[in-house]
Amino acid sequence: MTTSPDPLVIALPKGRILKECMPLIRAAGIEPEAAFDDPDSRQLTFATNHPHIRIIRVRSFDVATFVAFGAAQLGVCGNDVLMEFEYPELYAPLDLGIGRCRLSVAELAQGADRGSLTHGDPSQWSHVRIATKYPEVTRQHFAARGVQAECVKLNGAMELAPTLGLCSRIVDLVSTGSTLKANGLVEVETIAEVSSRLIVNRAALKVRPAELNGWIDTFRTVVEKGAA
Repeated sequence: MTTSPDPLVIALPKGRILKECMPLIRAAGIEPEAAFDDPDSRQLTFATNHPHIRIIRVRSFDVATFVAFGAAQLGVCGNDVLMEFEYPELYAPLDLGIGRCRLSVAELAQGADRGSLTHGDPSQWSHVRIATKYPEVTRQHFAARGVQAECVKLNGAMELAPTLGLCSRIVDLVSTGSTLKANGLVEVETIAEVSSRLIVNRAALKVRPAELNGWIDTFRTVVEKGAA
């Protein structure tokens, strides 16, 4: 694989997706330094077995920003984040088939009509107040059918919002639905199916096509073998 003398930085998300992602990274022939697997390490950037390749570990929402602005050339990012930011600088050539979940609307399982809001039937809503960390996706989704969405931006503990009266509904990622159920909520609508994608900085791809296309092909082979 042709390499550039410039460093190649790969941005990976912290948390659950990282655990699913690392077998793919290692199968592609990239092995981070020992500190990467040390739970007590405070490092955010790591050397690898390739002298010119480094890995950075950041919040999932920040992966797209690091790659879009050229601080990293490759990354792993959920399509929920890509939908929210819509960075034109990003190219997402490959669905890695990990981190599968869905972006959904949820509300209290035991609710009541509130003004123009019809409990449990999104098609009847004219105005909604929703807690979410996806305000752009949420507004666009409801605007497409003429519903005004007032979004309250939260970065966590979304399930508390309806219970404490902050808003009637939330838009959040749902995997098994157990967290919603434990907090008295129920899904009423799915906005999008979500999975993690390999993302590439478009400018870097133009400058370093052989190298980056080589890694895209390598990851594609890894994913196809895993699916076989």
